[in-house]
Amino acid sequence: MARPLYFDCDTGIDDSLALAYLLASAEIDLVGVGGVHGNVTAAQGVENTLRLLDLAGRGDVPVAQGASAPLVGEFGGGAAWIHGANGIGEVELPEAAAKAISDDAADLLLRLSHEYAGELEIVAVGPLTNLGLALQRDPSLPERVRAVTVMGGAALVPGNITAVAEANIAHDPEAAQLVIAAGWPMTLVPLDTTLENQFEEEHRAQLVASDIPIARAVGEALDFYFDFYVELYGRRSSALHDPLAAAIAVGGIQPAVAPRVPVEIDTADGPSRGQTVCDLRGQRRGWVDRADANVRVVLETATQLAPHLTERLLALGAPRGR
Repeated sequence: MARPLYFDCDTGIDDSLALAYLLASAEIDLVGVGGVHGNVTAAQGVENTLRLLDLAGRGDVPVAQGASAPLVGEFGGGAAWIHGANGIGEVELPEAAAKAISDDAADLLLRLSHEYAGELEIVAVGPLTNLGLALQRDPSLPERVRAVTVMGGAALVPGNITAVAEANIAHDPEAAQLVIAAGWPMTLVPLDTTLENQFEEEHRAQLVASDIPIARAVGEALDFYFDFYVELYGRRSSALHDPLAAAIAVGGIQPAVAPRVPVEIDTADGPSRGQTVCDLRGQRRGWVDRADANVRVVLETATQLAPHLTERLLALGAPRGR
């Protein structure tokens, strides 16, 4: 049977790819989506999510607006130069028939955790404020969650927003630390591996040529995203941050190196604020799990995501109801 999954996101372009992937995955049942500040405002991200779900014929999925700012500080203003002012590469999507539910994202997550107690899985690909708020409201939440997969952090590579910090974690370090310390089974998908998985023009062209509305829309949005990555890769392509976390959570892509190690988030003020500190000591003779740790850190994948991602989106076909 399909596993119930809650998706927490700040719907920009790679979030859109991840959402489309989840909708195309028969292994899971997308039972709720929460929006959070990050690539865009929480309100804009929720609007993007609703419109993408409508394109896929999945207006039945409940969508909740969540935190508009981190637990400490203010919203950073988004990343229009990466995702476009509307978060989806300036692609204009038709207005959705469905609206966001009245619950906020943290309450939606808590409700789903009771409805699917012991079975619910979480994939979070934006700042972790909604999860942090849910933990503050109900510290027993981890007891009802089967697994958590987070796109965030940088273990052995530089950050992408500071020298050491990755954006999702850095936008709310306090919430990230709450989530890391909660004790639930957690998989962290950091820049170490998301930057090594790239989407190329050949993959984007297949999406744009598709007759599947959500696949075509995401392919068109990637045109904007590819421009940003020219400086990093020297060609028009992109990293696959959020969809890689989704694919690992679903099981479509397997980690090759993913030790379970202690992890902490630097919440102090200073140049290392937001750093994801992974304790990788003692790994020189081979990757080993630490008995005192609950976070698995994915450092390498067994295969590249792009072919699998493209194939799955192109097989989406007719909308699949719950």
